[in-house]
Amino acid sequence: MDRNQKNEVVSGLKGSFARAKIAMVLENRGLKVSELEKLRKNLREQDAQVQIAKNTLLRIAVRDTPYENLSDTLTGTTMVALGFDEQVGPAKVVAAFAKEFAETFAIRAADLEGKRISEAELLALSKLPGREQLLAKLLGTMSAVPTSFVRVLSAVPQKLLYALTAVKEQKENQ
Repeated sequence: MDRNQKNEVVSGLKGSFARAKIAMVLENRGLKVSELEKLRKNLREQDAQVQIAKNTLLRIAVRDTPYENLSDTLTGTTMVALGFDEQVGPAKVVAAFAKEFAETFAIRAADLEGKRISEAELLALSKLPGREQLLAKLLGTMSAVPTSFVRVLSAVPQKLLYALTAVKEQKENQ
């Protein structure tokens, strides 16, 4: 790889790191290509990606970004997973993948918008509900109040109708 190609790779990586909301340094200990493609596909569905590059290029790319504190973990066989839209979805994918392929895959470190988090914190993050689930709960909560209010208001005329029906039946029986 010549210098121009390296510069292109570094600029592409730097752009990815600049857009990322979460970055995870992962250890590849012999994943098969099919397994790696499965990880890529699952991350793509969460608006995330896996970047594989030389550690030197990754260290240069994280320089002057919020993820600069990950540079000490960029040793050995390294992959970097970056999440762009939200943090929980990619964390869920990586945690599930680490559980499924424990012998050949590991989470080394993670950084959440400039704050380094441990593997345990990343696993805790992966157990949180995703953005869409939280929005659905919020919508359910917001719609429950007006719905209950309408039920209370409709109960008054309904009870009046029941009372009038009872009076009508009573007069018919006399």
